[in-house]
Amino acid sequence: MSTLSYKINCLSAAAEKKPEYAAIVPLFIELYHYLEKAGRDSGIVFQLSQDRRAEKLQGGFPMLAPEDLSVDAEMCAGFLKGVLDVLKRMGNAGGDGLDAIAAALDAGTIDLQAIFRSILERNRAVIEGVAEKTGVPSPLLEYVFEIPLKAALEQVSAGVALKESESWQEGYCPVCGSRAGMAELSGEEGRRTLCCSACSFRWPFKRLQCPFCGTTDGEKLSYFTAGEEPTRVDTCTACSRYIKTRDSRKGNGDVPLDVEDLLTIHLDLMASKEGFERGK
Repeated sequence: MSTLSYKINCLSAAAEKKPEYAAIVPLFIELYHYLEKAGRDSGIVFQLSQDRRAEKLQGGFPMLAPEDLSVDAEMCAGFLKGVLDVLKRMGNAGGDGLDAIAAALDAGTIDLQAIFRSILERNRAVIEGVAEKTGVPSPLLEYVFEIPLKAALEQVSAGVALKESESWQEGYCPVCGSRAGMAELSGEEGRRTLCCSACSFRWPFKRLQCPFCGTTDGEKLSYFTAGEEPTRVDTCTACSRYIKTRDSRKGNGDVPLDVEDLLTIHLDLMASKEGFERGK
């Protein structure tokens, strides 16, 4: 797993090479700087037991379950306030919403454990309930609360050996159960791996299969590119989902995939215009 310092360097280099990145890169550089200092103090703890891990994977269940998560509310609130400070300082849109989240944290009216577990469970009801209570748009809430959750999950996945997932056949993460965020093709044969959107764990996956609906129908699987760049968009008309895929044989193999994701937002816009949604 790439260090935060390395990710910062990659973002800085990209901004120097292409001025169009100047608008999005500074925010993420500041967030990574903050995570360097406070990332281990998110207040979120996972109890990843060694027991039954192999059995869970064989049954198609990820190693972590939402009930394995616990939260030190005071520590987590402090971490989140730091995130909010970065977003406000960098002029992030939704300033009133950020203030409302900070006020709710001060008042202790958000059940932090419930909201983090709901994100892992992909249970929109909890997020929508907090949005209604605070008056904060649910996408902004989810964005803010995913930052400490991702920091905690990455600490867990860093301790999981790749060989533990060798038999995993699913399109969702074997560690935390979250969706694949990006894919990569590498090696002479273009071996395909998926990268988790939440914990950044990577696992092998079939080259011609949609990770979201599982179809292997070649008539429904396609892709499009933008110029000669190494990252393309793999699409599935069976479920109208897409996943961005980097062919590292064409370049950028040294760039962390979450950084590559940030630097290819134009591909997300193109996919949306074509009627595809990012996989969930």
